[in-house]
Amino acid sequence: MKGKPCYAPSKTRVNSKDVSIGGKKNTNGDSESDLFDKAEYIKMFWVGLMDGGGSIQVNHWREKSLQYRLIIKLSYLDSNYNMLIEIAKVIGGTVRITNKGKDVIWVVDDKNKVKEIVKIYDTYPPLTSRKKCQLAFLKACLIDRSKDKSLTVKSYLINRSLKYNEQELNIKKSNLFFSQGGTPSYFKGWLSGFIEAEGCFSIRKSDILSFSIGQNDDLYLLEAIKSYFEVTNKVRNPYGAFYSLEIYKKTVLSKIIAHCTSYPLMGEKSVSLKKFKEKLSQI
Repeated sequence: MKGKPCYAPSKTRVNSKDVSIGGKKNTNGDSESDLFDKAEYIKMFWVGLMDGGGSIQVNHWREKSLQYRLIIKLSYLDSNYNMLIEIAKVIGGTVRITNKGKDVIWVVDDKNKVKEIVKIYDTYPPLTSRKKCQLAFLKACLIDRSKDKSLTVKSYLINRSLKYNEQELNIKKSNLFFSQGGTPSYFKGWLSGFIEAEGCFSIRKSDILSFSIGQNDDLYLLEAIKSYFEVTNKVRNPYGAFYSLEIYKKTVLSKIIAHCTSYPLMGEKSVSLKKFKEKLSQI
């Protein structure tokens, strides 16, 4: 999902030295965590961002060879651009401004680099059912079945329509895991990346503040977020397979702010959060 601001954000440069991961800053302005931990946090955050707003793609070129691509597409704002640059420094990839300056993308389209980057998922697996399917399909296509590229392309053409056949099974497995109180060890970092992609901090003219987040198909994720923030209201199902969680209660909003401070947002949502936090403190 393309990251659209909930209201007009300012263009603010983000200094990576100002990021404090899950703790306080020391007298030098750095996090108590070391640089390795910051890199690991960015990987967890990236997995959440990919789950919410990225895509794992396999395409063919004239049915002769396969092309592999990882991409995140966002509205072009300085905050989003800076975030993708910080991600590229740790993970790799290229950041480009596209669509006549309207969008900014992080992209990897080199096969060997894609193979290296998706190893991150071995440590921090995706949590959305669709991303799990996309990753499984990409890995299946990357298997070198033969020196004859045409055989690999034929296999791709036969199986591409079956890419999401395991989605329902993925949902059932995840439902069971989360319903039994399971939480991945990287959930907090993942959640901030997911909020960056799918969350919305809203300030209405009547000074009513709310936070909302939504997702197609994966009710278990919204329930997990609800449990994590100790939300009392229900997850809504406004239409089809889309689920959303909307929060107005000040105590819960304060918990969300605390989380996003300890596990910082890195793009446009960090700008939205700052305005949201200031407004909430006045109420």
